[in-house]
Amino acid sequence: MLELEGVGAGYGQFQALFDLSMRVEAGEAVAVIGANGAGKTTLLRVISGMLPARAGTIVMEGVDLKATPPHRIIETGIAHVPESRRLFPRLTVEDNLRMGAFTKAARDRFRERLDYVYELFPRLRERRQQLAGTMSGGEQQMCAIARALMSGPKLVLLDEPSMGLAPVIVRQVFDLVRRIRAEGYTVLIVEQNVRQVLAVADRAYLLEVGRIEAQGTSAELLASDEVQRSYMGL
Repeated sequence: MLELEGVGAGYGQFQALFDLSMRVEAGEAVAVIGANGAGKTTLLRVISGMLPARAGTIVMEGVDLKATPPHRIIETGIAHVPESRRLFPRLTVEDNLRMGAFTKAARDRFRERLDYVYELFPRLRERRQQLAGTMSGGEQQMCAIARALMSGPKLVLLDEPSMGLAPVIVRQVFDLVRRIRAEGYTVLIVEQNVRQVLAVADRAYLLEVGRIEAQGTSAELLASDEVQRSYMGL
């Protein structure tokens, strides 16, 4: 579905990604793990067109994303749930969801998509007239994921969905990830919470200082001495 080959990217004089290659197959949940500053958020920004790649190729189902204007990338089936959720706090939950359906195809099916996400996340239906900024962290993450689903994506990019949340809310967030996986969505998730994310992913890549240092099934990375020592304190 998605394939990156030899991708390089950065900010000004700073190089954040080096010769990065990876793939995501339809129906998979793939995790990218690594410490803060490893380049995980940059990777998702490059895929969704928020940051141009300096080298390499990025292809989504045969479409060259490097040659696709950023505002058209969502039309290829990619939806990005950004770090820190980035909701519109003074808009209602339903108005935030409406913002996720801005493409013509999504607008044409707005009511159908809205009913779908309300069925998937009944709490959002209860909160639909509440200002998004007044909800709990877990509810805001639920709303951010639902907003991404409003476009009817094929691939959902999740950027650090557990960041800044209490442990009990983190468990709820990963339950949300399991729920959208069960709905058949392909997921690429970057996350520092290694143990939790490997429990929901099929495969994973270890990113260190902008380079892929290891890859394999989640079970293989979970058993890796390097991952256990560096990210689990074992």
